[in-house]
This record gives sequence, C-alpha cells and structure tokens, in this order.
Amino acid sequence: MSALGMPRPRVRWAILALLFFSTVLNYVDRQTLSILATTIQKDLGIDDIGYARVVQLFLIAYTLAYFVVGWLTDRLGLKLALALFVGWWSIANMMTGLVHGIGQLGAARFALGLGEAGNYVAAPKAVSEHYAPHERGFAVGVYTAGAMAGATIAPPLIGWLALTYGWRSAFMATGALGFVWMAVWLALRHGQPSEVASGAAAEMPSIGAILRDKSVWGLALTRTITDPVWYFYLFWFPKYLGDARGLPLAVIAATAWVVYLAADLGSIGGGLLSGRFVRRGTTPITARLRVMGIGACLAPLGALIALQPSLPVTYALAGLVALSHMMFLGNLTTLAVDRFPQARVATIFGLIAAGSGIGGILSTQLVGAFAATRDYGTVFLVMAALHPIGWLIARATAGKPRAELGG
Repeated sequence: MSALGMPRPRVRWAILALLFFSTVLNYVDRQTLSILATTIQKDLGIDDIGYARVVQLFLIAYTLAYFVVGWLTDRLGLKLALALFVGWWSIANMMTGLVHGIGQLGAARFALGLGEAGNYVAAPKAVSEHYAPHERGFAVGVYTAGAMAGATIAPPLIGWLALTYGWRSAFMATGALGFVWMAVWLALRHGQPSEVASGAAAEMPSIGAILRDKSVWGLALTRTITDPVWYFYLFWFPKYLGDARGLPLAVIAATAWVVYLAADLGSIGGGLLSGRFVRRGTTPITARLRVMGIGACLAPLGALIALQPSLPVTYALAGLVALSHMMFLGNLTTLAVDRFPQARVATIFGLIAAGSGIGGILSTQLVGAFAATRDYGTVFLVMAALHPIGWLIARATAGKPRAELGG
C-alpha cells in the first residue's frame, strides 16, 4: 500500500488489465453462439424461432442476475466474487459445447447470462476501491473497451476454432480461457480497499435507503432509454447495411471494425476527458455529466443515416454514434462510482445495470418489428432522441449531492 492508502501502482494497473481481459472474455463467450448459430441450428435441428427463444433466455437471465450479483459482490468482496462469476460463465460456455438439443442449449445460455452480469458490477466496485476520482473515468473506459476488443476478435477466433476442431471445441476452448484468467486473478495480491479512493467506505446504507434514492432509479432509467441505441448499432446496423444498402456479408464483416474502433475511442477518450476536468477542479459528478452532455449532443447526428448518405458518410455517422454512446455510458458508470458508498456500490450498480437489460429486451422487439418492414429510417430517427432524454433524466436525478444515502 502507498502512503495515501492507495494500493501500489503496479497492483492497481494489474487489476485494471485483468478487468479489461475479463470483459474481453465476457464478449467472446457470449458471441460464440451467435457466430456459430447457423451451424448449430443445422446440427441440432433448431429453427429461427427456437434460436430467438434461446437468445431471449440469455437476456432474461442476464437482466435478472443484476438484482443479485451486485449484492453478492458487496457481500463476498471483489476478489472472490469476480472469480466466482468468471468461473460460472466459463463452465456455462463449456457446457454449451456438450448440448444435444434446444432445451439443453437454452439452459446453458441461461446459465451463461446469470454469470456474465457479474462482470459489470464487480468492475465498478474495483474502480471505487482502487482509483482516485481523477483516474476513475480512464479506468472505466479501459475495461469497457474490452467489450469492443472481444467483439472484434471473436469472429476470426471462433471461426478458426470451429473450422479446425468443430463447433463444440470452440465453446470448450473459449470457456477454458476463463480458468487461465482466474488463476492469475486469484494469485494477484489485491491489498485492502482504499478509503481514500472512495471517500465513503465506512457508509453502509440499508437496502431500503437504496430503493428510496431517486438517483438510483434515475440512472437505471437513463440506461433503459439510452442503451437500446448501442444494442441497435451492435446487432441491427450490420443487418441494415445488408437489407437496405445491399452490402454483401463479406464487405460488412470486413468493415465492422470501424464502429468498434470508434466505440473504443469514445470509451477511453471520454474517461480521460472527464478526468482532465476533475484535475482542473471540477467536481467529479459535474465532470461526468459534462462529458455525458457532449455525447448526448453528438449522438443525434446518427439520424442523418435515415437520408441514406454515401457509405463512407454512413460509416462515419455510425462511428460517431458509437463513440458518443461510449462517452456517455462510461461517464454514467463513473458517476455512479463517484456518487454512491463504496460498501454498496456493486449492489446499487446492479440495479442501474438492470435498466440496460430491460431496455435491450424491450427495444429488440420494437426494432425487430420495424426491421421486418424495412423501415429503418424511423428507427434511426427514434434512436437520435434517446441520449438527450437520458441526459436530462440523469442531470435531474443524479446531478446534485445525494441526500438519501447520507452524502
């Protein structure tokens, strides 16, 4: 430990590196099924409706888990809890390689969803425990960027494994990587959480106080409203390029990295920007809201895609939306870390993150209905309004010093 009570710099950055890689594994494991979906459907005799139900089971489990995994993280402590979550979802992913029917496949992906949610409550708790306010935005940005790194490397990695060793081996191999990660994580000497980093470590509000705090529900509603934008660009934008713009699959696959790269730049750059504001004397919460506001102003430019501009402009606009959303999301996460007591931050963040799952489940159905009629223009227009609305809610509910939780 340092003189200020912070863990040694090497330990803190080792923890951040491991959070980045756990997020990479999180996305690789969840995407393995989607990448191999056609092959698995054919092998197991599953139609599109059955596959959609399997995906929904994952989303439902993922959302429900948020109400529990945060409490578990605060109860068990960061080190043990995150090891438990990674081990759980790694086993679930490996079990997917052993299924022989839709029922077993649905059960395995439900189990995967239960475990994967834990990564996104444990990581904010790690930031709360080990990083000072001016570092938190960058730390959140780095581990969040792991999602995009996972999304980028998953297709070639999974494709190579499946073509070389078979689709079942792809699940076994990617799941096994989680146990390599666990060995390093458990071997690392984390040290004690720093009260200096949190400024609120001794506070332990009751569950009732948490549930009465309007800022908790305000931030949860913000994620319910704004995260569907990311889900749309992640899952539906490639389909839009094929359906409405006539691009072949090979071209879409070869150019998707543009959106992911922009998302990474927004994630890390947004964190660095808010950290710079904090170092210059801006209060942490004001700094996070300021960068979220910038993202909320830029994201609506995605509405111009409805006019079907040239493909380079379309990709540039999609990249701008991805960058803006990750600026917004990273600073929303950091705002929650700044605002809430360290002892309860995982529990509270679980409730906030559940809003994302609810938004994803609801928006998938609505976007699907518009996509079925090829009315993508309306979707782009609706998505353009969501970040400004979300920012107004976040500012109204979380922009003042907390009273309900003792701040």
